[in-house]
Amino acid sequence: MSTAGPASSAASDPASGPASRPALTRCLIADDQAMVREGFAAVLDAQPDLQVVGQAADGAAAVAQARELSPDVVLMDVRMPVMDGLQASREILHGTAEPGGPRVLMLTTFDLDDYVYAALRAGASGFLLKDATAAELVQAVRVVAAGEALLAPSVTRRLIADFARVPHGGPRPTPVLDALTQRETEVLRLIACGLSNSEISDVLVIAEQTTKTYVGRIFTKLGLRDRAQAVVVAYETGLVTPGSL
Repeated sequence: MSTAGPASSAASDPASGPASRPALTRCLIADDQAMVREGFAAVLDAQPDLQVVGQAADGAAAVAQARELSPDVVLMDVRMPVMDGLQASREILHGTAEPGGPRVLMLTTFDLDDYVYAALRAGASGFLLKDATAAELVQAVRVVAAGEALLAPSVTRRLIADFARVPHGGPRPTPVLDALTQRETEVLRLIACGLSNSEISDVLVIAEQTTKTYVGRIFTKLGLRDRAQAVVVAYETGLVTPGSL
């Protein structure tokens, strides 16, 4: 056949082999609504770099599947039977602060859900509204999988405003921040105020790469997974307080 030559050539071309395929991000979807799970799965599986490896209808099943399947990203509903998404996230993320561990993207119905702050304290890397578009869903998973926090500046500012009314068990001892230099402390404060690396660089008049270096050092010194956890630490130590913006 006339197509045999090109097909054979493509098969022998190293650029067309497995090495050229994008690395797969393995996803687990936990939601008690079957239509939500199936809809999200269809969107994610349609992407060449994303793969849904499991679905769970409750938090306990999500924990069991996460341990068995080792997903890169867990999309976790906040409210589920048997075990809610917050407790499930704590169990999945317990002892997995290292970069290679799973990351949790919380699913919520309202952007000011009372559970948002608790979700971040549980170790979630961010949250996504259930009515997000397909493009927003895909982008959210990719952002979280890349090790970033899905926490837009506007969301961060609302969280700070809401912090005063959310039970948080009191501030941590101030020595938590003693490991940071003065400049690193300032960078942490700006992160907690919702600034991006680019915006922090503008405020401090430093190169963006220098800001990234400071952010990395902060995460290492404080044992943080991402910016979401950095924001929580800044709240709880009193570095940033409600009404300070």
